[in-house]
Amino acid sequence: MRSLNEQELIDIASYVKERYGVNLAEKRMLVESRLGCYVQSKGFEDYGSYFDYVKNDPTGTEIANLINRITTNHTFFMRESDHLEFFTHEVLPWIEKLPDGNDMRLWCAGCATGEEPYGLAIHILDYINTHNSSLNAADVTILASDISERALMAASEGVYPHENLLAIQANWLGKYFMDLFDGTYKVTDELRSSVAFKKINLLDHFNIKKPFHTIFCRNVMIYFDAETRISLINRFYDIMTPGAYLFIGHSESLTSFSHGLKYIRPSVYRKPLE
Repeated sequence: MRSLNEQELIDIASYVKERYGVNLAEKRMLVESRLGCYVQSKGFEDYGSYFDYVKNDPTGTEIANLINRITTNHTFFMRESDHLEFFTHEVLPWIEKLPDGNDMRLWCAGCATGEEPYGLAIHILDYINTHNSSLNAADVTILASDISERALMAASEGVYPHENLLAIQANWLGKYFMDLFDGTYKVTDELRSSVAFKKINLLDHFNIKKPFHTIFCRNVMIYFDAETRISLINRFYDIMTPGAYLFIGHSESLTSFSHGLKYIRPSVYRKPLE
């Protein structure tokens, strides 16, 4: 099979950016490495023929396969742990004091294979159990979304290799994970029930009934151009309750964009209190 040519890259990148916001214009090696073997296994001799097949698939299965393969889903538990410490010591006490604090609503946008929302749930459950908290675990809603169906299936299953759990405290590992004795661990039913997984395209309209107290959208916007980023930030703003926090990746920044959020610390922003 021949290499990806410039026009094929343009066609695929334009299609993916328009529908999903992911910018592949300068990621030829990524596209080839993620799609090459699959395209060849499907019997196509070039990417152009494969892409025609994707666009003409009435079931939508092939575009889902393409998105699953090109989106990056690598993560691990307790990534960017300073965010979780800030969330535990600053955000949770603020939520607990709110009139609607017992209806806590959080969103992990771009959750990949689930390590982020499960890690967040662990911190919430631990806070409730160790701080004589008025919060009730049954009233905590964690929405975890991604555009990759494959990643969401893995997240929902909740089975992880031991190396993904190295940052988990020993007491948490024993409490929130079941050892499957094959080098993997499975999240407990308590932890799994605290997270709702859903496929959401961040370019689409958000059908959100109640605003969020916290949104985590970390290491997602690095794949978006400036116009897509500011549009997303403003739509996040509209579904955040006053005082709500937004966490982004440490390699990301909102300083060059016009928005209504207040800078709190690197990669942490807050919607002003009314």
